[in-house]
Amino acid sequence: MLETERLSAAHLGFLFAAVLLGFWSNLWAVPLFDLDEGAFSQATREMLATGQWLITTLNGEPRYDKPILIYWAQAASVSLFGANELGFRFPSALCASAWMFVVFRATFMLTASRNAALLAAGAVALSLMSSVIGHAAIADAMLNLWIALVMLGIYQHWLVPTRGKLLRIYLWMGLGFLTKGPIAVALPVIVSLVFYLSQRQPLRWLAAVFDPYGWLVFLAVVALWMAPLAMTGQTDFFFHFLFEHNLTRYGSTMQGHGGKLWYYVAALPLIVLPFTALLPGTFARLRKPDPLDVFLLLWFAFVFLFFSFSGTQLPHYLLYGCTPLFVLFGRAWNRLPAKFWTLLPALLFALLLASLPWVLPMVPIDSDRPYEAGIVSLAARSFGLDYMILSGAVLIIILVLLFRRRTAAWQALLGAAMALSMLVWFGFIPVLAAAQQLPVREAALRAKELGTSTVSYRTYLPTFSVYRGAITPNRLPEPGELVFVKLDRIPDLQRELGASVTLIPEFKKGGVALLLRQGEARR
Repeated sequence: MLETERLSAAHLGFLFAAVLLGFWSNLWAVPLFDLDEGAFSQATREMLATGQWLITTLNGEPRYDKPILIYWAQAASVSLFGANELGFRFPSALCASAWMFVVFRATFMLTASRNAALLAAGAVALSLMSSVIGHAAIADAMLNLWIALVMLGIYQHWLVPTRGKLLRIYLWMGLGFLTKGPIAVALPVIVSLVFYLSQRQPLRWLAAVFDPYGWLVFLAVVALWMAPLAMTGQTDFFFHFLFEHNLTRYGSTMQGHGGKLWYYVAALPLIVLPFTALLPGTFARLRKPDPLDVFLLLWFAFVFLFFSFSGTQLPHYLLYGCTPLFVLFGRAWNRLPAKFWTLLPALLFALLLASLPWVLPMVPIDSDRPYEAGIVSLAARSFGLDYMILSGAVLIIILVLLFRRRTAAWQALLGAAMALSMLVWFGFIPVLAAAQQLPVREAALRAKELGTSTVSYRTYLPTFSVYRGAITPNRLPEPGELVFVKLDRIPDLQRELGASVTLIPEFKKGGVALLLRQGEARR
């Protein structure tokens, strides 16, 4: 074992500040976002309402998208904190925080460098996409925690094999499977195979992969869900998830999330903002890699290639392969580019965010897309003096870090990343939420206040059901019913109902409206 440096109170303070800014800032103050946060939260709300703990539904219909663990975690959190933003998001923030500390500890142990560990941990907490999923009431922060534990555990087991390490790997793998399915098994098995072959140790790989006690641990974890499903005859839910939402999702485009082979080439620099300038040096390690470099780069390469060929592509899929990049960022803490180039992505991103109050009002609004136009128009009016002051302060901080000679490049980068997190979570995200999600929440609360039977029409924004506290069927409204609808769907709604039917506005803001179909008196 390498002799490691000691951590000071300042280092621990940085870790605490990074995790607060990266994963907990404004967690409870910003409305849930559609679509994914709304879908997960409403499914959890329905689980609590029905007492059905083995399968999930969304607006009363089966939701096969994910296994059960994240819903159990959210249900426990909502039972503790209430059916609010903190309740739904707490498991993600907690898992993301643990993910950061796992990366910190592993990097510290593998490199014997506190600076490397601090930079790696900071990259986990403060990179744009990892910070987003740490704030989001979805399954990905939890999955990234299990993947980090499994994969870093595999390398540590390769260094010093022990029975305890191996069984823990199978435990984390089982929890990953319960969180998001086969990717939690395929990733470690394939990457470890290629790594052990590269080290000319195939027999060691076979011994680890075919360990019977390990698979017993894995099966025991999976059985927490599968055994009750089998006993209640609900195994069709599992197979719908396995085939429809894994094999089908990989082979074809689902929910309009298609992409191209180059999709993640373009997405990666944005996903790791503001640490983008560290990517070239990271991939340059391919020239003379040591075993840790080989393992980490194989891990990233598998995820990158696997999802580049997927029929369904989303930016956060690549995060499953970003933990090794974060560790590699840390390993290069004393070999970063010149400070100007290191901080340039942060400076450009801060300039972009600072310019939005002036740029957004000039965005042309297409009258044929009133939903999007309503959001853009409301966002343009939501920037206040506080946003301008905050963005200006962040720009000044980055410039001071850039020109302060005594601040090393890696320290300046972490400082800039913390400043940007403040601007994103206390400036930009509240404005985005005010334009996109606050109208949905207000419409839901208005419908709840009226107490009238409510439906939606060709509008899939599940946070409406979350905030209304009830299932919202998707169909035409009957006389006397409220209908929640995007503005661009209103002409179609009127056409289907007929010109003689009157729709009375009860709420209209941003890109959505709540309309009452004229008819019998409200109940």
